[in-house]
Amino acid sequence: MTLQQLKYVIEVANQGSINEAAKRLFISQPSLSNAIRDLELEMQIMIFERSNKGITLSKEGVEFLSYARQVVEQAELLENRYRGAKPSPQYFSISTQHYAFAVNAFVNLVREYGQDEYEFALRETKTYEIIEDVKNLRSEIGILYMNEFNGKVINKLLKDANLQFNSLFTAKPHIFISIRNPLAKQSIVTIKQLQHYPYLSFDQGEYNSFHFSEEILSTLTHRKSIRVNDRATLFNLLIGLNGYTISTGVLSADLNGNEIIPVPLDCDETIHIGWISHKNVPLSKLGAAYIQALKQVIT
Repeated sequence: MTLQQLKYVIEVANQGSINEAAKRLFISQPSLSNAIRDLELEMQIMIFERSNKGITLSKEGVEFLSYARQVVEQAELLENRYRGAKPSPQYFSISTQHYAFAVNAFVNLVREYGQDEYEFALRETKTYEIIEDVKNLRSEIGILYMNEFNGKVINKLLKDANLQFNSLFTAKPHIFISIRNPLAKQSIVTIKQLQHYPYLSFDQGEYNSFHFSEEILSTLTHRKSIRVNDRATLFNLLIGLNGYTISTGVLSADLNGNEIIPVPLDCDETIHIGWISHKNVPLSKLGAAYIQALKQVIT
């Protein structure tokens, strides 16, 4: 086993693709594949599972990767101490549903911990992909919500992937609407009052089931419905079409301005927001700092 092989494993895990990792490492794809296979034979484990859909970490591979990162980090510390080597760029990635507070905390993290060089990733993505990203360590942390309706499905996926759900906060449902929406002056709105307005939700792709929806009350029918892929588009439609979406009520005026406001929704549901991570992989320094930044933003 060599330090270079460990770096190869880390890069493949980061990219989720041998082809992409080979490009970034400036080696051929066959050479990278052979180096990883040699390591798997030597360690007598299968680090990556290969299929027609691509390459993913095995359960043993997840544990191996956590140790590999520690070894590489310690080796770099030695080089920096005794050879005056230039520190390698920091790497950190999270995957999240479309929450403004997650972005706000990410901004605070970069401001405090970003060095001259870093490679951070913030993926606002689909619910199923958040779980897959954390499962395969493409992201260290995932942020999503659970409630009584989707909890059984999400918890089963987390259990099968050896992931754990850590609570952040519980919120009552709110609608996000434009300050010019006729409902903006109300202290609370009902489901019935919303039926004339376009309902906006985030598309979940091939996993577009009720259980993977980012929006609570996903089984309700709507006379007008629009699915989008990103938060900027959703906010533009909230303003341009007097649409609405259902979320936590937590917004950041610093990042999103004052054109969108939350209004409480009259219902008995609750939204349980939390972060997911691997059970057997301790948080990195940046991971722990990001969780702390999340808690500060929420507070």
